Amino acid sequence: MIVIWAVAIAAVIGAGVQMLAFRQATLGREALAKVEARWAARAGLEETIAVLEYHTEKPEADDARQIFRDLEAVADGEVATGTWSIRHSEDGFEKKGPQDESSKINVNTISKTQLSQLSGMSLDVADAIVDFRDVDNSPAMMGAESEFYKNRGLTYGPRNADFRSVAELELVLGAFPQNVRGEDANLNGRLDPNENDRSESEPADDGDGLLDAGWSGFVTARSHSLQMGASGSAKLYLKDASPEDIVERLTISPEQAALIKTWAAGANARMEQLVSGNLGDLSSQAQGQNARGGASGGGATGGGRSGRSSQGMGGQQQAPKSKIASLDQNQLRRFYQEATLDDPTKPAPGRVNVNTVLPSVMRILFVDDPISADAIMALRNSKPGGILALSDLLQSSRVSPDTLAKVGGILDTQSAVFTITSRGRSASTGLEVEITAVVDRSTLPVRILEYREQ
Repeated sequence: MIVIWAVAIAAVIGAGVQMLAFRQATLGREALAKVEARWAARAGLEETIAVLEYHTEKPEADDARQIFRDLEAVADGEVATGTWSIRHSEDGFEKKGPQDESSKINVNTISKTQLSQLSGMSLDVADAIVDFRDVDNSPAMMGAESEFYKNRGLTYGPRNADFRSVAELELVLGAFPQNVRGEDANLNGRLDPNENDRSESEPADDGDGLLDAGWSGFVTARSHSLQMGASGSAKLYLKDASPEDIVERLTISPEQAALIKTWAAGANARMEQLVSGNLGDLSSQAQGQNARGGASGGGATGGGRSGRSSQGMGGQQQAPKSKIASLDQNQLRRFYQEATLDDPTKPAPGRVNVNTVLPSVMRILFVDDPISADAIMALRNSKPGGILALSDLLQSSRVSPDTLAKVGGILDTQSAVFTITSRGRSASTGLEVEITAVVDRSTLPVRILEYREQ
């Protein structure tokens, strides 16, 4: 009997030890698989960053789309222990590569009229969004400022400065997560299983296999203008540049450079003015403005943000035309590619990249001018290398210099900020780990603005 009981006890102990060892082995395999998946995702992230850095240092001056083709080429890859895939959503469909933040409208410059085009947007919420970002504490007609938030028992009020992320829109009264995020609960730009299962789990979705990203599919808070020229050097800041620097960098005559320098020193100088104004006229007007102490700015394209609007030449008294030749098409292209009036020490919210913007976003951007929107999209689609400079838009018979002067302040041909969502998969177990990083290629090495692992 003693022997039998000893054998039974030993068997129980052996089974327990075996079960514990099996569980530990399973946990160990899962931990190892997670490490494999994580570093596969990280490899995809690093590969994408390497492409962005290469194109920042050695841009393709004659092909604005090459960077996106190269990003697609590294969207899928493998390492010894796993694979990665990088995707983003465009109108609900997954596309290879990272998300170009400049393909969306920056929420810090979008106008109230443009906001009203977003699905589920009401007039009071549009006003409240503008009030949240503007610098004053005076509410719009249907908006909300500090007192409005305080009366509702909230411990915060409007930032009265730029939004820092799309998620911050949810702090605005009346802007709910279902509006801001849609089905994209984690704001990763990809359709996850729980976002395509109808009512089985949060968030609520329609299970149609397409990602409805809500407002986040149309607006961003991350984009800003790229200060790197097509030559790979930092753009020439015209307000600080000497006439000699302008001649050398832009390959124009000293007489043209002198006029440009005078014009750039004006309080209301805008890059888009060059396509519709004579250099002599622009220089004379700038001298007159400086003599009067500067003129007030024009109407803002950004819904109340001064100093970031486009301003044409209409309504201003024209000086006699200068005999010095204005910039030709090649000079204009180089001017847009290599020069800027944006202070490089004060990055401004980004413009929309005409080479990556979606038709649905373009229709919001040009809500009052659909003909120009269609013309720009048609021209872009006809060029395998994309639009190299905004002056190239004049190649369309439907885009006049005056039209370009009006929209030049809200468009661009380059992108600086990308959101990379890299999903790594372990080769041994199939376990997946996802890394989402927002990166800025304005400087070398590329800066990581946000990093999340799921």
